[in-house]
Amino acid sequence: MTDYDDRHDGALADDAGRADTEHGMTRRQLMRHAGWFGGAVVLTVAGGEVISHIAGPRGSNVGAAADTAATESGTLRFVQVSDSHIGFQGPANTNVAGSFAEAIKQVNSLGFRPDFVMHSGDLTHLSTAGQFDQVKQMMTGLKTDRVFTVPGEHDSVGDVGRAYRRTFGMGTLGDGWYSFDTHGVHFIALVNTLSLEKLGHLGTDQIDFVRKDIAGLSSDTPIVVFSHIPLFAMYPKWGWSTDDALKVIALLRRFSSVTCLNGHVHQLFTKTDGNITFHSATTTAYPLPQPGRAPAPTPQVVPARQLREALGIRSVGYRQGDRELAIKEQRLA
Repeated sequence: MTDYDDRHDGALADDAGRADTEHGMTRRQLMRHAGWFGGAVVLTVAGGEVISHIAGPRGSNVGAAADTAATESGTLRFVQVSDSHIGFQGPANTNVAGSFAEAIKQVNSLGFRPDFVMHSGDLTHLSTAGQFDQVKQMMTGLKTDRVFTVPGEHDSVGDVGRAYRRTFGMGTLGDGWYSFDTHGVHFIALVNTLSLEKLGHLGTDQIDFVRKDIAGLSSDTPIVVFSHIPLFAMYPKWGWSTDDALKVIALLRRFSSVTCLNGHVHQLFTKTDGNITFHSATTTAYPLPQPGRAPAPTPQVVPARQLREALGIRSVGYRQGDRELAIKEQRLA
């Protein structure tokens, strides 16, 4: 269990690499990154910079700080789940509904009631009405005040997201984007999975929405952005990037603390770029290979124990006024 903090732009965008690197990371870093599956990481936001720590045992300074952030009165507490792929059938996970049910059970056993749960896309595998109904019904079992979603590309199969919006799009704008405020934090939920050539895409209307949405906010307002596909160039060769994300990132540069949370890649990864930190989430369905370690990002068949270690949820705590963000990655094992 370890952490990886990449402070260089386009860390995985250079396919050529060098003798001692592979796709922008050293082999040692890749080995460390492999240990992230299910690992617990705590991040502190101070002065616009995210500093990551290995989550220590209960009672340690870091572990205690994260526990305090998750339980203290007045603290914002939310959970991110991602890539449940309800309807998937294959050897990589023969029971994705069962593993998603375990994730819901884990959310309900955190020891606190989350203010909300965000599902960051690929709720379904093939966008059928039955799959949307199933995942919606399952999420009614979450013990939380609100459930938010953004669509993945698997939620838009064949209909440009219409079935998704019928089920989950009430109160959203455009193709399903929206924003909200709570506990002094401004949240923006973006849709970058509809106009796919290869990379994710936001489009002019959505970028204009972000520009207008944040225009009246103070620069010291903490910003959290949800999307399915990463807003940074994690691995463009596999479509793990958004072609016009830099236009939104430029709008967010004036804020002292910006955190972008995404799904899609089915593995944990963190990149810090100035005042903006990107966190890719793991999945509740099946693992995908690490960047460049396979011909394509196809579902990976692993032993049952390794599968459970690769699946998980993310809990986040934020104390208003302290500007501290505590993130824990928790596996389903």
